[in-house]
Amino acid sequence: MHFAFEDYKLDPVRRELTGATGGIVVGPQVFDLLIYLVENRERVVNKDDMLDAVWCGRIVSESTLTSHINAARRAIGDNGRDQRLIRTVARKGFRFVGEVKEIPSAEDMSSVKVDLAESTESLLGAPVPLEKPSIAVLPFLNLSGDFEQEYFADGVVEDIIAALSRMRWLYVIARNSSFTYKGRAVDMRQVGRELGVRYVLEGSVRKSANRVRITGQLIDAATGRNFWAERFESTLGDIFDLQDQVAASVVGAIAPQMEHAEIERAKRKPTENLDAYDYYLRGVANVHKGSKDAIDEALLLFSKAIELDPNYASAYAMAAWCHFWNKVNGWMTDPVQEIAEGTRLARQAVELGKNDAVALTRSGHALGHLDGDLDGGIALLDRALVLNPDLAAAWFLGGFLRVWHGEPDSAIEHFEHAMRLSPLDPEMYRMQAGLAAAHLFAGRFDVASSWAEKAFTDLPTFLMVVAIIAASHALSGRMDEARRAMRHLRRLDASLRISNLKDWLPIHRPQDFAMFADGLRRAGLPE
Repeated sequence: MHFAFEDYKLDPVRRELTGATGGIVVGPQVFDLLIYLVENRERVVNKDDMLDAVWCGRIVSESTLTSHINAARRAIGDNGRDQRLIRTVARKGFRFVGEVKEIPSAEDMSSVKVDLAESTESLLGAPVPLEKPSIAVLPFLNLSGDFEQEYFADGVVEDIIAALSRMRWLYVIARNSSFTYKGRAVDMRQVGRELGVRYVLEGSVRKSANRVRITGQLIDAATGRNFWAERFESTLGDIFDLQDQVAASVVGAIAPQMEHAEIERAKRKPTENLDAYDYYLRGVANVHKGSKDAIDEALLLFSKAIELDPNYASAYAMAAWCHFWNKVNGWMTDPVQEIAEGTRLARQAVELGKNDAVALTRSGHALGHLDGDLDGGIALLDRALVLNPDLAAAWFLGGFLRVWHGEPDSAIEHFEHAMRLSPLDPEMYRMQAGLAAAHLFAGRFDVASSWAEKAFTDLPTFLMVVAIIAASHALSGRMDEARRAMRHLRRLDASLRISNLKDWLPIHRPQDFAMFADGLRRAGLPE
């Protein structure tokens, strides 16, 4: 069943939201929340209802729920002021109030099931492909003739999922999603559509006496073609050791096959120009260093990459991000011209890189700072995470925009997730700085100063970090430390004043700005 309202269509099976201009990408939980509101439009749903339906009862913060409601509104052209489609009912919850039409899906119309499904797919288009290869591992069949051995078959699959998830080039559907197909006869192409994956791994387990046999086959979800199959046999021995061995064997066997398949299917690359790619990589290495000289060099390198390939979306985005970095550190010599150029580069990156997660990540974050468009920047970063859920930069830069937007708890979740994804990341000091800012605006001044000082150790020229150290110490009453940090801040940027703070960081909530300004004022920043 599809739902239609205003110019939008919502397809719960294919997990697609389309508008008048085409597909609209939203995060998985935002999509689930929107579906839940539409399906329960006859009543007001409260926070507990939504937590049970969308987060399976997991405890999440109020700000996380609010940010997801805001994201759902943005996706369908609504906002908290108009509440044209999603209405807030004070002290009760939320209700979807738009007029909804229910349209039977192709699957519902069994008399024309095949033809209609194919025509619907051609009209609506396939789900947006991920930038990295993607796979779902379905529950293996238990052929042992003993229901008690289900746990063994399930354990094998869980170990395979865990092992595949450690491969950074591969996106793996979580166990709870793939296990919804347990005990069902399914079409692999349908699985691919519903989960948005290119590959499906299925298999079986037979355990008898002291021996076990496991078979596996890898299927191209787009065509249903089986292009790899293998059988594994061993004595049972220690069950946990054997599960590890099977998982390692399966991963080792399918990884080369998947890499080969990706090489064969890859028709689009970031650039065909290897010299442009070389300049781009050298520019990225300089961006990670974070110093003024390194950023100046990075800008030159990205400019050369763009000269060699004028359609290189990621190069435009990284160049725009360099302008953001100059702004946030007070390094601009002609702010008006440089902000305009950074904004131009970011918009060009978005235009060229609609399905490029890196381009959307850096350009979306840059636009949030240079153009002040926090909502638009967050939407671009959310789209980047749909394209590549394991891109650490999208998580931590999305965290920054949420800090400035006034969602510190949601921001902290983003930073912590980025750190788990990439614990040795060269941009770790930026993640630490983001946590410092989020804790500052959450009123946890001691935690804020601790994270800021960790970031300061890696990059003492990071102006925002020094400002957080000064403000958090001052707000905690540690005036000696606050004044010492302020002296360092004044050496880094003598032009910074209370009066021009609004031009420096895009702090959205008045209470956050007032707190930050008060801390810096106490630490000694001039008016």
